[in-house]
Amino acid sequence: MMQVAIHGAGGRMGISIASVLDEDSEANLVAAMDRADSELVGQDIGLVAGGTPNGVIVTADLEEFLANVEVVIDFSIASATARLLPVCAGQHIPMVIGTTGLEAETRAALERAAEHVPIVFAPNYSQGVNALYFLASRATELLGPSFDAEIVEIHHKRKVDAPSGTAVRLGEVVAQAKHLDPERVVTHGRSGQVGARPVDEIGVMALRGGDVVGEHTLYLVGEGERIELTHRATDRTIFARGAVRAAHWVVGRPAGLYDMADVMGIPR
Repeated sequence: MMQVAIHGAGGRMGISIASVLDEDSEANLVAAMDRADSELVGQDIGLVAGGTPNGVIVTADLEEFLANVEVVIDFSIASATARLLPVCAGQHIPMVIGTTGLEAETRAALERAAEHVPIVFAPNYSQGVNALYFLASRATELLGPSFDAEIVEIHHKRKVDAPSGTAVRLGEVVAQAKHLDPERVVTHGRSGQVGARPVDEIGVMALRGGDVVGEHTLYLVGEGERIELTHRATDRTIFARGAVRAAHWVVGRPAGLYDMADVMGIPR
């Protein structure tokens, strides 16, 4: 039975992971940590996640948090991740990290920690999205340069950035499959007299509205035919399920820095 700790337990992802672990017959949630000023400190994480009490009390004490764990799932903030990394490395505790916005210094600390413990670090823990990256790469390679690539994404109206990080990564994957530089060929939106579409261009369009969790479509358009590869997210727990799958996978692995492609066995 895997003994799991959640770092950043008070966030939306932390709560979602706690719910997923509650349904996992092969994992025990044994510790939960949030920032010192969080109103959740001292509360039962089971109740916080909307379930029944499980006896795991949210703490702000790092030593108490790591006392009896096999793996830490971290969805916190960059500064908290930076403090956690050397401690887990020193105690040889594997990690699954989904914290975003890591600066160069923290990323370097992540790579140093991975010399001592296995760490899964991924910008997106959706298993479907990671499968989409692989399928997009293979389809682009198979169809060749005569098929034009266009990407459309739609998210809820409260999303503040555009395009999504997933759409950006999808554009990079397609560009790499075409042996092109994404910095040169990816276009974000079009307006006005832009002229005929350059043969190597990859268009990325962002739509916003309603409560859409996230949808990404890659169009590979040829003469007289096209292929559409679409991933639709309807529930944010998909990211929590991917992170829990990564936690099961990483325990017992050699030290190193891994991603969801490794977890899912996706060929490079």
